[in-house]
Amino acid sequence: MGEIGVPAPTSSVSELTDSKNSSPRRRVQAIVGLRLLEVIRDQDLPGEILEAEDLAQTMPRRLGLSEVVERQMRTYREDVRKRVRLTDAEIKDLFRLVIRRPDSEEVFFGAGLLIASGDRGGSWSRVVPTRLRYALARGRFQRRLKRLFGRRIGGFARGPFTVEGRGLLFIDCDPGGDACHLMSGFCKEILEQTGGYGAEVRHSLCQARGDDRCRWEGTFLTDVIKGSEAPSISDSGAAEDDSVLADAHGTAAE
Repeated sequence: MGEIGVPAPTSSVSELTDSKNSSPRRRVQAIVGLRLLEVIRDQDLPGEILEAEDLAQTMPRRLGLSEVVERQMRTYREDVRKRVRLTDAEIKDLFRLVIRRPDSEEVFFGAGLLIASGDRGGSWSRVVPTRLRYALARGRFQRRLKRLFGRRIGGFARGPFTVEGRGLLFIDCDPGGDACHLMSGFCKEILEQTGGYGAEVRHSLCQARGDDRCRWEGTFLTDVIKGSEAPSISDSGAAEDDSVLADAHGTAAE
């Protein structure tokens, strides 16, 4: 079915994914690990490099510029080429590596932007009604995220682009909440690709802050500038139901 046929949700029920029990199966695309290491490398590059400069001699050794990281990036590139997937345990190890850094939020956010960037929308999507652009963005978000992680992660609640989840892989990997910025970057990039404009994403609820779930609320910046309220895409009579949980482990990797 083409993207133009993506329907709006028929209710405000959140499909919350409980990912606490990690699967030993290889479900996560290697591109996720590669993009994380690429952002670490770029973050660790000095602001200016002379043409004849030997970084190994002229600056302290940084993780992103180390041979260990470069070797792992080569491995991930080969995994991407061969379509080899990673286990949740491998992803958790990577996330734990990132959260030890003072710039972990920036790294996760940048990686989220990058892993979403392979799904460019057509220029025609910029001229369709706002409601349809949000529907297209929701469809892209679901398909891309499921392909990347081999399962459903979160679901949509009331609002034009409101993603919710409980016990997600990000919180399981990082109880401190820094890893949630990967989802923030991912949502922002998907919205900007679809709308052709800037987008704003708020991580309004987070289990790391004591909330009962994580929530990301995305808005096209054109809506913010105009001061207009984005149209509701849920049935006005439907009440939010916290009892519905989507079973992530029943979803087979594509």
